[in-house]
Amino acid sequence: MKSGFLEKLIERLGRIGPEEVQNYLLRLAQEKGFLETIFNSIQEGIIVTDAGGRINYLNDAACEIFGLEGETSIGKRLEERVRGLDWKALSQTETALSRDMEIFYPTNRFINFYVVPLLIQRRAADDSPNESGAAVGHAMILRDITESRRSTQETIESERFSALTLLAAGVAHEIGNPLNSLHIHLQLMERKVRKLPAEIDKRELQESIDIARSEISRLDSIVTQFLRAIRPSQPQLRPENVNELIEETVRFFEPETRDRDIVVETELRSDLPPLQLDRDQMKQVFYNAIKNSFEAMKSRGILRIRTDRDDTHVSISFTDTGGGISAENLSRVFEPYFTTKTSGSGLGLLIVRRIVREHGGEMAIESCEGKGLTLTIRLPFLDRRVRMLPERAEEA
Repeated sequence: MKSGFLEKLIERLGRIGPEEVQNYLLRLAQEKGFLETIFNSIQEGIIVTDAGGRINYLNDAACEIFGLEGETSIGKRLEERVRGLDWKALSQTETALSRDMEIFYPTNRFINFYVVPLLIQRRAADDSPNESGAAVGHAMILRDITESRRSTQETIESERFSALTLLAAGVAHEIGNPLNSLHIHLQLMERKVRKLPAEIDKRELQESIDIARSEISRLDSIVTQFLRAIRPSQPQLRPENVNELIEETVRFFEPETRDRDIVVETELRSDLPPLQLDRDQMKQVFYNAIKNSFEAMKSRGILRIRTDRDDTHVSISFTDTGGGISAENLSRVFEPYFTTKTSGSGLGLLIVRRIVREHGGEMAIESCEGKGLTLTIRLPFLDRRVRMLPERAEEA
């Protein structure tokens, strides 16, 4: 619409009849509907606010991104509808501003937030446009950059994990050497103890040697398990029933369940297809998921385990009634050594996700601080590497 069109139309209102006014309004309504149709067909989110930050317009994509309802959001302040948005910082700029942000509701994703001030030109006395203008609002374009951002994060995480694996192997090697040396010297000490004449002294020394040998064996076992976890072997895939693996893992926790007075509710879909899994590795995944939920609830909580399926994947969800994770910590749960527990290695979820990915699956965590947490694992049962396209008309 040309600049000044509405002003000229208003000036002519006194000289045109009611029918012409109706035609003009009808034309404006049609153009408005046409523009709304175009904006709603755009995949990027679009939001227009007034100078005070109240929403004047938002398209369907913006509603979907922020989980808003279009009709009820018009006239409301944007910062009230989108909690955590620093509208003051975004709206004070006099030029276009681009910022990336992470959204946790309704789904966790990354968004590029491009803000442009809307300026209206003031006209001078000679009816020529003035260069300066007053901001009457802002237009925002929201672009989903989740895939590119996560791809970058996965690359960084892979590099971190590789460095962590090398470090762990080096530490294990350095620990293993003195352990072997201690074991050899204990054998030598045991031989000399046998030659001692006093039976009492021999018995006491033998007990000390047995304790030391037991502790060395325990340390050796810890190092071996740590290496196996941080550098998991290639999955030995066989057809497995996911529900059976879950039931076995739940039975393992029955003594702890009784001690903590925790209720475990299972809703296991009966028509799940067999999955190609490494039985031991997947039980380790389920063990860690349940153990984390128990530690979050401490006692008198409820853990709901549910399995389901769609056309290509089987999903397993673990929902607890614990304290949940804050939005700030949720994005860091897969970082090496990051933990919110007073005692913990910070490697559990990192190892779990690595195992799930090696099975071709994916993992997601949803949480609201103070309201529990849901961990969802999706595992594929159809390996579709290629898809045949229909023949071209000319080839047919």
